[in-house]
Amino acid sequence: MNSKFSEALREAGLRVTRPRVSVLEEISRRPHANAEKIRNGVIAQLGSVSTQAVYDVLHTLTAKGLLRKIEPAGSVPLYELANHDNHHHLVCRSCFTVIDIPCVVGSAPCLEPSDDHGYVIDEAEVTFWGYCPKCAKNRQKPTINAIK
Repeated sequence: MNSKFSEALREAGLRVTRPRVSVLEEISRRPHANAEKIRNGVIAQLGSVSTQAVYDVLHTLTAKGLLRKIEPAGSVPLYELANHDNHHHLVCRSCFTVIDIPCVVGSAPCLEPSDDHGYVIDEAEVTFWGYCPKCAKNRQKPTINAIK
């Protein structure tokens, strides 16, 4: 088993199990994967695992701060390792490819709203939307004839 992930599980107060380590390994190989893709990768490693077991592991690892769940509009939840680096995401409107975008201004620049309404803010999420190069190239632009 991956010693880096085993240690992270222990530090989070969790038992080290093959499904937990396999989920972490799969997400490290395929960031921004959905639960079904993660499950397929874990099955390839372990032979078999129930869908419910994968969802339980994803929930536990997210609750303990080892995973970050992102939910772009129109997409199922996606998971990535929680690096706590305040990065944001760029999502293709067509194929839903997700790319990490580092924060471009100093440390945690989006954490100071004009009115915090008494909240203790510890994270901000920014999602940039557009079309990846492949989808932008294949995208049909409306023409005058198409509008009639």
